[in-house]
Amino acid sequence: MDVSGHDGPHGPTAEKTLHGDAHSPHTDPTMHQNEKDVFRDILKPDDIYDNNGVYWADLPVKDRVGFCMRTQNAEAAKELRSIGRMIKEDPLSPVSYYMKNMVLPGAGLLLEGYVLFSIGNVRPLLQAAFPQCWSKFAICDETWTQAIDYLEICGIIVGQILVGIIGDWIGRRWGLIQDAAIMFGGLIMLTAAWGVTQNGWVICYVWALFFYGIGVGGEYPMTATSGMENAVGSGKVSTKDDRNHRGRKVTSAFLMQGWGQFLNQVLLILLLLIFHHGSGNAPYSKVAAQWTYRVSFAVPAVGTLWLVYYRIYKMKSASKQLQLAKKKARVTGYDKVSLKLTFTYFGPRVFATAGAWYANDVFFYGNKLFQNQFIAVLTPGNKSVMVGWLYNLINVGVSLVGYYMASFLIDNKLYGRKWMMIVGFMCDFILFVIPAFHYHYYTEPMHIHAFQAMYFLSSFFNQFGPNSVTFLVAAEVFPTPIRATAHGFSAAVGKLGALTAAVLYNYISTQMKFYVVPWFGLGGALITWLFLPDTTGLDLKEQERRWQFIREGRESEYHGIAIHPQHLSVWERWRGVGKHYDPAADYAQKVAEMRGEWEAWRARRAEEDVLGYPHDDVEEEWEEHVAAYFARTGKEPLKKGGLGEKVIWD
Repeated sequence: MDVSGHDGPHGPTAEKTLHGDAHSPHTDPTMHQNEKDVFRDILKPDDIYDNNGVYWADLPVKDRVGFCMRTQNAEAAKELRSIGRMIKEDPLSPVSYYMKNMVLPGAGLLLEGYVLFSIGNVRPLLQAAFPQCWSKFAICDETWTQAIDYLEICGIIVGQILVGIIGDWIGRRWGLIQDAAIMFGGLIMLTAAWGVTQNGWVICYVWALFFYGIGVGGEYPMTATSGMENAVGSGKVSTKDDRNHRGRKVTSAFLMQGWGQFLNQVLLILLLLIFHHGSGNAPYSKVAAQWTYRVSFAVPAVGTLWLVYYRIYKMKSASKQLQLAKKKARVTGYDKVSLKLTFTYFGPRVFATAGAWYANDVFFYGNKLFQNQFIAVLTPGNKSVMVGWLYNLINVGVSLVGYYMASFLIDNKLYGRKWMMIVGFMCDFILFVIPAFHYHYYTEPMHIHAFQAMYFLSSFFNQFGPNSVTFLVAAEVFPTPIRATAHGFSAAVGKLGALTAAVLYNYISTQMKFYVVPWFGLGGALITWLFLPDTTGLDLKEQERRWQFIREGRESEYHGIAIHPQHLSVWERWRGVGKHYDPAADYAQKVAEMRGEWEAWRARRAEEDVLGYPHDDVEEEWEEHVAAYFARTGKEPLKKGGLGEKVIWD
């Protein structure tokens, strides 16, 4: 279709088109009013376009703020009314809805958070009960005890890369099943780990963690991609749910990682009280420590076995969006072409998601794996494991507040993914750099509470910022055929940050850790600002539409909102990626594409009728006014920039 001759999106012609002037499709005299309304609803939905058909990001700042506030308040009111109706019909139905749509998709990450961060929780107990092995290293090799921290991370890296590729190759469902099966096997190994010597036990424990880590690593790309693609729906056009709540759905699954940490700490406290005669104070017997440690791993093993069952029998459509994308591109197996094109066109995005994740994980895992050392600074002279665990429980509680705040605000167009990540990084930078250069001042008894507040706030802003956002955007900014691979690669680079912390923290003092860590926050903020696009409010199907143009070698012919400056990184804007953005030309293209799809659908239906086959594409039924317009104007001309200029359709 000829779409040449249009002015740029901000020129005089575009202004007329955007505001419904003579060139607007909605002024086409061949189109009935109800048909205009339907096309408007489909192609310019009112949650991202104003009454004049102007995209929200094209509005002046004041109008943009007002529009976003109105639409988001309306959506919130709609959800509250829906919850009210649910409560009226069944008071417990909101709970079951939350369990089905948020808890179950994030069940793997709940189990991952439970086990992964139990290492930092269990270590003080093992050091107190087995000092000759875990503290003094008289009978155990110190290198193997340190390997607990980084071999687990190595296993995660292997899983992220391997399962990411498998998820794009074989499908999301099989990746999810494989993850759960590996984690179940790893938990059995952790529960039963032992050796003829204590050093042999440590070695067995280390390799069990490595094996378990492979399953944990696979959870990252599989949970992110399947959760995101399930939010999109299976229709021809995007939905309000995708545009307005996609981020919340994914981060709601991701925040189950925080609940896993919380449940692990609560269960360890209860188990120690049970097996240590109702006391949490030292000295700790070897028997009490063994029971506490082993039962804490046996409990999630039961949950993981159920997860294997659930993913086999209840998640049979998890790979649907991937299959549709491959079918459209006529690809079977692994899409190597998409992999090459992703690094060609989206290389800076890969650097942004991987680099920001690396910077974040130096913060996040350094904080979690060595939290007992930080808490020891906050509680000088303390010898009780229980006191440290209670302080950590508070820290996890603060983190959970951050997780939920991220979930609530991540789809807010006026704040969204990118600003949330930058602000979180900068707050962590400030909250670590202050005690780094005044360490002795803040560790004095009279100032220790200020130090404690900064430490806990750093946990809050890490979750209400980079830790939640990296998980989402590492899948969101890439095309479907390669999404799991890109997410897995980014997450694996992120775990190199965790590995950096795990190795480095074994050789530097606590104060030196505060000297080193802040600069990763500053670096993460700069990488995010320069290279990461902001996909807040951009529907995923529009990104897939742009990808189809790229894959067909027609990048310059795409004019839609996926290349709006609002949704491009600073680097992409500098390179001129958005120069072809043209709302009028894009609208005409979309109508032409819909007509082509409708004609293909009609031809397929006609062929099925001739052959006597039943129609199995009920979900693809066309809205009657759209079908009526296409049927009535099938051989009529289509205007330039609208719905009336002559175009050869067949």
